[in-house]
Amino acid sequence: MTQSANARGGAVPWVAVGPALLWTLAFFAAPFIAMALVSVTVKGGGFSLANYQQFFTDPSYYRALFNSLEVTAIVTVISILLAYPFAWILAEQIPERWQRLALILAILPFWTSYVVRSYSWLLVLAEKGVVNNTLVQLGLIAEPIQLANTRFATVTGFVHFFVMLLTLTIFANLKQLSPSYRKAAADLGAGPVRTFLHIILPLTLPGIMVGAFLTFVLATGDYITPQILGGNNELLMPQLIMLQIGRRGDFPLASALSILLMLVVTVAYLACARWLKIERA
Repeated sequence: MTQSANARGGAVPWVAVGPALLWTLAFFAAPFIAMALVSVTVKGGGFSLANYQQFFTDPSYYRALFNSLEVTAIVTVISILLAYPFAWILAEQIPERWQRLALILAILPFWTSYVVRSYSWLLVLAEKGVVNNTLVQLGLIAEPIQLANTRFATVTGFVHFFVMLLTLTIFANLKQLSPSYRKAAADLGAGPVRTFLHIILPLTLPGIMVGAFLTFVLATGDYITPQILGGNNELLMPQLIMLQIGRRGDFPLASALSILLMLVVTVAYLACARWLKIERA
């Protein structure tokens, strides 16, 4: 009876995780393995590492990866600088009874279609858009300047989305801090600035890092925003991958580029996880 009960007890966890495991194998592991196998073939068939060699030998290819990382770094830094004060105001300055409403208003951009938001920014930044018309009417510029189809437009569209994401992660971290930290710092003679720099900011760094990592992953692999707002003036890695599929029909090269992009994201994840582990230790 005991052995039978133990057997049933041991089978329960596998029954519980079975559907999730099958889903992961079917829709992540299997496609990834298939993509990895395709990446080491050539368009006509046959095993070859030419796709990976092409990436490292063609400047336009690794330049696209560099552009993606550069844009992502800019977006992440700007988003953190904007999100932290916003999260601080929500957590510390707004009364508790109004915080839920303030959070709902803060995440309203998430309720709008991602494509619609991108096209909205395209209209705002267009040659005859809101920004240019306002600047001309104020006399700050004589003629409209090009804002759309630039890196500036891509960064603006990204920041508009990721500021909200980082605000949520930082806000959650700030709400978890005990008020006793501030009281203890005040008792020891620390002012507000010193308390923030030496206590609040270090304790909220995990929230910043989690939000920054999510921003890095989503921005690095995003195709819609750079395509709509950036146009084709600057090629990013997702656009390069889509070009191989849409125009050349070169699935092996597109697979190789996708694998390389996933490796970059994996390295970023391992670095972030290691940093968080060291900080907690």
